[in-house]
Amino acid sequence: MLYHLLVPLAKQHILFNLFNYITFRAAGATVTALILAFAVGPWIIRKLKERKVGQVVRAEGPSSHQSKRGTPTMGGLIIILATVVPTLLWARLDSRYVLVAVAATLWMGAIGFLDDYLKIVRGKSQGLVARWKFAGQVSFGVVLAAYLLLRPLSESLPPASTQLPLFKYELLVLWVPLYILFVTVVLTGSSNAVNLTDGLDGLAAGLTAIAAGAFAVFAYLFGRFDASRYLGVYYLPGAGELTIFCLSLGGAALGFLWFNAHPAQVFMGDTGALAIGGALGTVAIMLKAEFLLLIAGGVFAAETISVMLQTGVYRWQKRARGKEYADAHRVFRMAPLHHHFEKLGWAEPQVVMRFYILGVMCAAVALATLKLR
Repeated sequence: MLYHLLVPLAKQHILFNLFNYITFRAAGATVTALILAFAVGPWIIRKLKERKVGQVVRAEGPSSHQSKRGTPTMGGLIIILATVVPTLLWARLDSRYVLVAVAATLWMGAIGFLDDYLKIVRGKSQGLVARWKFAGQVSFGVVLAAYLLLRPLSESLPPASTQLPLFKYELLVLWVPLYILFVTVVLTGSSNAVNLTDGLDGLAAGLTAIAAGAFAVFAYLFGRFDASRYLGVYYLPGAGELTIFCLSLGGAALGFLWFNAHPAQVFMGDTGALAIGGALGTVAIMLKAEFLLLIAGGVFAAETISVMLQTGVYRWQKRARGKEYADAHRVFRMAPLHHHFEKLGWAEPQVVMRFYILGVMCAAVALATLKLR
């Protein structure tokens, strides 16, 4: 909005020329997201408490988590608000990259909000029926894939394609139905991965800020002809505007972390987790950097894999050798992975901080692939 209002005034005053620069607007969006989260956070937390919107803790979870019962949830509203408002304020509103990313955040956030609401109404850890939640995620994935096929964001690249890390100007071109499936899997996978990771105070929020920061760099470089040519990646005209969205998301996550750090005053709930995962997945898809998301979000991926391994191996052992054997021979002491380390005796803040370190390492590796081509 500010771009459209103030850039035309650059002819009268050179100061307004700053709004032509993505770096300036991205910095402004980050600060705005932080301030907005700090400003609305206490009000939203107070309203959630007044309406008794408290967390429902799984009975089979770690015993130390039972004290968190009743902590306000749906705090993801802070993240969504502090992401969308700065984006609309500082980004170009004629950018399809930006509009699609905002739409993904709102759609996934709405699914999460409904899930959280049903959990609170029922007083159980299960909210929206899994198949309906999955249907909502898949439907947006299919719509997004169809939109990108019918109205490609870049005319120079095959619509049904993705860039391969470590290879210079190398594309993986997919059969159209396979591409639709690929986009849907990436979107649903990323949204559920963040949701599974959101089990400790501050864990998902901090990792989100790290991943969003990495993708802000990718968006900026892919959107510059000179930088993309130097790095051996494909130039995506207009993709630079996603830098503003990514840093808004990162700033919102950091602002939310102020209230979500141990001991948490509020949880993001599915409202925030699904919105974040949908946002990151959509950004990666539009940048044709889905494999970079797997690397930069390595901790999210590890959390998801731990659940898949635990569930798959348990079911196989139960069928082959019986329930008692399966119960006694689990892959992890508890899944997702962060609970496994809690069971090993790590304190919650210790697990979170060490996962942050791993998250930074994963983001650094993803950024390093830009030169390893």
